[in-house]
Amino acid sequence: MKALIITRLSGPDALAIQDVPEPTPKSGQSVIRVTAGGLNFADLMTTKGGYPGTPPAPLIAGREFAGVEESTGRRVMGYAQWSAFAEKTVAYSHMLWPTPADWTDEQAAAFPVNFFTAYLAYWQSGMTQHPSSAPDAPSLSRSWRQGGEVDSGDLHSKSSATPRVMIHAVAGGVGTAAVQIGRLLGVEMYGTSSSEEKLARVKPLGLQHAINYKQHDYEEVVRNLTHGKGVDSVFEMLGGEHTAKSLRCLRDFGRVIQYGTATGKQPQIDLRAMYAKSASVQGLWLTYLAQKREVMEPAWTQLSQWVNEGKLTPQIGHVFVLHQAVEAYKLLQDGKNYGKVVLKIE
Repeated sequence: MKALIITRLSGPDALAIQDVPEPTPKSGQSVIRVTAGGLNFADLMTTKGGYPGTPPAPLIAGREFAGVEESTGRRVMGYAQWSAFAEKTVAYSHMLWPTPADWTDEQAAAFPVNFFTAYLAYWQSGMTQHPSSAPDAPSLSRSWRQGGEVDSGDLHSKSSATPRVMIHAVAGGVGTAAVQIGRLLGVEMYGTSSSEEKLARVKPLGLQHAINYKQHDYEEVVRNLTHGKGVDSVFEMLGGEHTAKSLRCLRDFGRVIQYGTATGKQPQIDLRAMYAKSASVQGLWLTYLAQKREVMEPAWTQLSQWVNEGKLTPQIGHVFVLHQAVEAYKLLQDGKNYGKVVLKIE
């Protein structure tokens, strides 16, 4: 079969389409005839050897896909840590979800990584009513108090205060998913991007406060717009100085949800801000959480309900065919994408 191969860990120019053997499923896995793949920043990092756990080259690229399950003939979308960008791939049953009947394969390929990551960021921020699917399922409920005031009688109940979230790279795949979910959760959202054009496209999804970080210091903007109180959570995927800046944007007991390091720089921590606000930085790694049924199944229960109600729509900015993969990766590398970049495999 044909597959997109990372021939060496030196960046997108090392990608090549090659013939490889068809995959052999392990117990609990299904073979999928892949029609489309979703391109993520993690895929770009993988080409450079910068993604945790990347195997030695050569390896098949891609972690997110849509296609047809060979054993049943049903249309599915799924997640695999490696080897999604090929004519066929394999995936475990708990990492496969039915494609909505009215969705294209491109939309399905744009769903799993973005929407699970965004939803779980809200869950880790304590902003969802994430149901337990197992007795030991983790609970991350928390309180929301204007100005950081905490009800001493109940530290785990929500008040009527509207939670605030700042979303970095708000015009990207996870960002546009987070805005749609935040709108459904009643969250007040502050989104950063480098482009007025991108921000204009995100606003109709529900973004209330658009911040062009090339024109304004987002830390100062958040401080002014919230009258010095800050936001309850920051969805942070930049790393470097932005982790420290995001901490300073929090209100008391706030959380930075760190789910990436797009700058390639180690996240910096402002301990003084953490001490002053009893704030925290919490990691989110879908690769790890995807293996936990007690986390993923209730997340899918909520996400699928919203999908069936027509309330979530993957934002696809760019579609490339497989032989244009290097161009697609470089578009993502240059930060020129809006929403999801999708590769057509067929």
